[in-house]
Amino acid sequence: MLNALYRTQQSNGVPPARLESRRWLILFLFTFYSLSNAYQWIQYGIINNIFMKFYGVDGFSVDWLSMVYMLVYIPFIFPVTWLLDVKGLRVTALVANALNCAGTWIKVASARSDMFWVTMLGQLFSAVAQVFILGLPARIAGVWFGADEVSTACSIGVFGNQMGIAIGFLLPPILVPNGNDMNELAHNIRVMFYISAGVATFIFVLVAIVFEETPENPPSLSQAQARSTCADKYSYTASIFRLLVNKPFMLLVISYGLNVGCFYAVSTLLNRMIIEHYPGEEVNAGRIGLTIVTAGMGGSLICGIWLDKTKTYKLTTLIVYVLTLVGMLVYAFTLNLGHLWVVFVTAGVLGFFMTGYLPLGFEFAVELTYPESEGTSSGLLNCSAQIFGIIFTIGQGKIMDRWGTFAGNIFLCIFLLIGTIMTGFIKSELHRQKANKQAEVHTESVSTFSADV
Repeated sequence: MLNALYRTQQSNGVPPARLESRRWLILFLFTFYSLSNAYQWIQYGIINNIFMKFYGVDGFSVDWLSMVYMLVYIPFIFPVTWLLDVKGLRVTALVANALNCAGTWIKVASARSDMFWVTMLGQLFSAVAQVFILGLPARIAGVWFGADEVSTACSIGVFGNQMGIAIGFLLPPILVPNGNDMNELAHNIRVMFYISAGVATFIFVLVAIVFEETPENPPSLSQAQARSTCADKYSYTASIFRLLVNKPFMLLVISYGLNVGCFYAVSTLLNRMIIEHYPGEEVNAGRIGLTIVTAGMGGSLICGIWLDKTKTYKLTTLIVYVLTLVGMLVYAFTLNLGHLWVVFVTAGVLGFFMTGYLPLGFEFAVELTYPESEGTSSGLLNCSAQIFGIIFTIGQGKIMDRWGTFAGNIFLCIFLLIGTIMTGFIKSELHRQKANKQAEVHTESVSTFSADV
């Protein structure tokens, strides 16, 4: 079979499938610029109370410095996905890094107490850059990696985003400790912004020099087939329509949005949750966030390797979703016990499954929608996550203001339960479609046999 496919490739003038060592360089370069962008998303929220004092604004205004990432994604995802499909990975990477770099330098100029609007402008540039980044792990994995490496490569790509969030939880409370001296706060904030700008600029230069569009030879037979397909036959609008009428995929879009939206809300409001029960523990709030994300990175890698070995997308996704719900319930019931070490443990368990679910969603989407573009399916997943992230962050924040953190966390648990049920429906729907297809094949065989007789 493989020899036949190889001969078909050769006869069509398509290079044979072959892996190139440069694929790891491309993947890790993407991982680093994803890290740089994700760090900026949470750098305000984890020291929410300090930025409230420095800029003289309320907590909801500071929350919007995180939620702008979610808001901007929704209208921009479709044109950005179109650009990715038409212009490819290199152009998308260059635009992402140019915007990310510009955002960091604008924020350097905002380290004054009357410059909240400037810091929001800089965050807006970084937020737009994120639209060019979030959906790329599955695309890079598919274009550069072999069939037995795709899930692991996708997990490593998501790993960069998670690592950036982890650093965003860890460094800001250390670089900008709480205090009443506004000049000292301004100095510390400026130093933090300069570090971000220096790193983003360095990565931008590397991407411009090193990042490539595609390997010379396709890494898999499916990629070889994709290259041999005439580009004129591809319609972005038709692809979107096919995805929207794909029932299992649309169930995944909603369930993925519910899970990741909950993660966005927990991350954005974590400082407020911890400070309410453990006053003065800004640094430990950051460490708890770090624990959530680093545990999730372990979960991501383990799930990616597991999927490469077993291809059990449906069952693995359902199990991880159920355990995410359990982790959220345990976290909600133990947050107010008065023991920080308990919060660290429960937050780690929650993070292992909640953020470990991210690459699972991407890879399951590719499995459900092949041969549609990975960038398009990932874009729709992330769009759903941003919408639910805004709703959950605002909703949980208002509930916390009125009834406390426990009620706010139970609010998220309800939606995770809904997402778990919907994930079960995906499995059932796929079984139903498989049974229908087998019945159609059987009917066609019987009809053909009757005609022959």
